[in-house]
Amino acid sequence: MSGKCRSIRALHRAQRDDIGDLITRRPLPSPALRHLDPFLFLNHHGPQSYPPHNQGLPFGPHPHRGFSTLTFIFEGELAHQDSAGHESIIGKGGVQWMTAGRGIVHSELSPRRFMEKGGPLEILQLWINLPQRMKMIEPFYCGLDADDIPIVINEKQNIRTHIVCDSSLKEASPLQPPIDLYMSWIDMDASSTHHLSVPAQHSIFLYVVRGHVEIGEKISPAFTLIEFDAGGDVIEMRTDQGALLIFGHSPVQGDPIVYGGPFVMNSDDDIKQAFTDYRNGRLGHI
Repeated sequence: MSGKCRSIRALHRAQRDDIGDLITRRPLPSPALRHLDPFLFLNHHGPQSYPPHNQGLPFGPHPHRGFSTLTFIFEGELAHQDSAGHESIIGKGGVQWMTAGRGIVHSELSPRRFMEKGGPLEILQLWINLPQRMKMIEPFYCGLDADDIPIVINEKQNIRTHIVCDSSLKEASPLQPPIDLYMSWIDMDASSTHHLSVPAQHSIFLYVVRGHVEIGEKISPAFTLIEFDAGGDVIEMRTDQGALLIFGHSPVQGDPIVYGGPFVMNSDDDIKQAFTDYRNGRLGHI
């Protein structure tokens, strides 16, 4: 594959920030990196094993506005319910996409069968910003089981790419996000090499879930977010022991980004309005 290679600007190790008995690591935001516009936030829950008769996940009803969430279920199950009337249970190998838009209340809990029987759990949630002109669009939800997600197999290198969404595929993509976005996860076996194509003007999201990868002269172990310099349309990486990666890219939006707890807007006044609307029930109820 020809092209100019992207170089690594920095490696950002996830910081432990457990939520009760839920093991949680967060590489974004970090002390050195506020966001990778439009990628805002990543929580990596697990890996861990829950015993029988557990309390499950702690994410009861809570509001969002101004961005989308993409949740990867690598182990366990996740039950979604929201104020727009969507409900689903997605298991291992599936994903959940939710565009909060103008506002939604949702819960992300373990289904009863998981709480009764227990088992392994590893779930990652990524927040992806909406541009200013789209902050108040209608909420949207899509749950994809493992069988719904196409897999591209590189048999020579023993690499499997699970394509969650690809705006360039239009109707062929299993998920149609509201913004120009590519998102996937990649399984690399030991002693494999991979070349990723990336539009030169796009921001890159590349997070090492398991194993490690080597890019240039830098080795990125598990629980590491890789920040790249601008320019270049190829990422060359290799692994000795194998790796599981989340990989995506999207154009930089360039809008002001203001965080306010569960809301991400463009100004402090926008955040105040979001809290007011939530308190007054305008984001709905479960």
